[in-house]
Amino acid sequence: MNDNLDIEIPADLINFLRERGHIAVDEQPRITVLAGGVSNRTVLVERASGEAWVLKQALAKLRVKADWFSSPERIHREALGLRWLSTLAPTGTITPLIFENHEHHLLAMQAVPQPHENWKTMLLRGDVQREHAIQFGGLLGTIHRQARALRETLATAFADTTFFESLRLEPYYGYSAQQVPAAAGFLNALIAETRVQRMTIVHGDYSPKNVLVRDGRLILLDHEVIHWGDPAFDLGFSLTHFLSKAHHLAEHRAAFVSAAQLYWQSYNDTSCESRAVRHTLACLLARVAGRSPLEYLDTQERARQQGAVVQLISENPATVPALIERFVACL
Repeated sequence: MNDNLDIEIPADLINFLRERGHIAVDEQPRITVLAGGVSNRTVLVERASGEAWVLKQALAKLRVKADWFSSPERIHREALGLRWLSTLAPTGTITPLIFENHEHHLLAMQAVPQPHENWKTMLLRGDVQREHAIQFGGLLGTIHRQARALRETLATAFADTTFFESLRLEPYYGYSAQQVPAAAGFLNALIAETRVQRMTIVHGDYSPKNVLVRDGRLILLDHEVIHWGDPAFDLGFSLTHFLSKAHHLAEHRAAFVSAAQLYWQSYNDTSCESRAVRHTLACLLARVAGRSPLEYLDTQERARQQGAVVQLISENPATVPALIERFVACL
């Protein structure tokens, strides 16, 4: 087996699984390379027993146009996240960890059984369901509250924010500040504020693309940016997806606005609302001017969203509902 294992090469992956004792020496699982995010190789392993795993292997250079690097060690932060989230989140919302391997920076987790569908895919075709938005807010609220109760243990376990810096603060806020001078002061101040807010576990990638829907229930994936920090970042990051889709899909705008409001209500904690407003504005801008722009927004939509955010930064909406209303009005 090649020392530089690439799990997207089926023969090499099968040899690795056999050599490490994860499958029998005569076992021939079915290997399917999955289309996925920009930061990992992702493969489905289906065994004759009916058991199925998803393997993820972290990339040092992310698959985006702009140069964007992050240590593959982050996959082990995700493994730690899987272990803890399975105890913090409601039953059935987190996929169990099977094993991790430090040599090749990979992990295996239990695959979500079929049939299921990616929530982002559903939303982009206009399938916006109230219950999903309510679950999404309740899930995040539960994680944040449960983690606070275990602060003495989790604040230390998740203290390292290296991956949050390299995968979020720099490519989203820092890079956008360079691209949009009118927002630079706002973004740089928010970066400084975020670094000192150490309140609870923050998922860092709380997005519909990281959610599968099975039998009407949401299952959360992709935890490599998890850290102890500012819960308002998760709120801003996730609200951005509702609002950007409201922008893009005008015929479903009312449904997305309603979903955003329901999501905020079901999160059920206004203690960080003012920061949630600022993080929403920052993420709305970052997803059109940062290193990872939303692929479904065209050039005109990106320009319009940027203009709306710059205007709203000066207006400084006081609440999340007010921000939602003003953003849609700006469109």
